[in-house]
Amino acid sequence: MSIRDRIFAASYDPIGARWEKKHGAELRRRLLAEARGRVLEIGVGTGQSFPHYPEVEEIVGIEPSEPMLRRARRRAADCGREVTLVEGPAEQLPFEDGSFDTVISMTVLCSVDDPERSLQEIRRVLRSGGRFRFAEHVRSADPKKARWQDRLERPWRFLAGGCHPNRRTLQAIESAGFEVTELEQGELPGLPRLVGPYVMGTAVPRR
Repeated sequence: MSIRDRIFAASYDPIGARWEKKHGAELRRRLLAEARGRVLEIGVGTGQSFPHYPEVEEIVGIEPSEPMLRRARRRAADCGREVTLVEGPAEQLPFEDGSFDTVISMTVLCSVDDPERSLQEIRRVLRSGGRFRFAEHVRSADPKKARWQDRLERPWRFLAGGCHPNRRTLQAIESAGFEVTELEQGELPGLPRLVGPYVMGTAVPRR
């Protein structure tokens, strides 16, 4: 555990508090409204999603950062939610095949080390008929904006905990063997234009 990891975890909620109150909480509610059964959330961070879950069978969260997990545990206790929290990366999910009815990802695939491997793991742990619900900021469809994302990717990644603002995440989801059945695209309000373009939707494993 590095000092940088501790600082990032400690500053995560305060830095994003205004955006979370104005925009993030509503985005989470919309994303999580479709969660059903046994749910896995990858990259739970500090647990900001926990208060917004509907009644489900079980919530399991995985997060590679131990300082983030400490905060997630406190938030789960504060909001009275039973959440099983596991330390680990999205690229190597410690769960059996077909373990979950729903997998949730919110602004996570931008920062995993290997998005393709992470998506393969998400597909593996979904049960037959299960759904992957995602909300991710992505590479802009505007070539001019996308070039700026490419130019600023390295400094932004350093400042934002490994976030890559220029990933083609929707294409990666489809390439990993998913069929996207619902899709919303647009610009996230209140964020730097670098990370404004987003996609939100539902994907199911392609047969």
